[in-house]
Amino acid sequence: MPEQLHPLVEAITPLVERLNAELVAPTDARADDIPLVWDGKPVAAVRLPSPAADSNPAAATGVQGLLAEVAGELGGPLDQLSRSDKQQAVLMLEARGAFEFRKSAEIVAEALGVTRFTVYNYLNRAR
Repeated sequence: MPEQLHPLVEAITPLVERLNAELVAPTDARADDIPLVWDGKPVAAVRLPSPAADSNPAAATGVQGLLAEVAGELGGPLDQLSRSDKQQAVLMLEARGAFEFRKSAEIVAEALGVTRFTVYNYLNRAR
């Protein structure tokens, strides 16, 4: 039977995963980890990734890395794709968290050869 997670750990797990961070047991926490305390008792700690040790290539290269991934999957330069493929590219980028980077809409728009307004339109149609 799997061990039941503490409610605080369960609640924060999606955020920790999104940050490419790691949850560790309180007994394994290091001085630079962020303790999670519930009713005065430590339940876990969050270990943030160090920039140099980040093994996620997309995170390491940011929006440009994600653009390269999507271009590879769609078969060519993003600015030469059809309109429907550009819409698909925007959705793929959103699913991978590209729009959480600063100024990402402008970067994506430039890569697709469209305006930032068009990128937002593609995003809004899918929502």
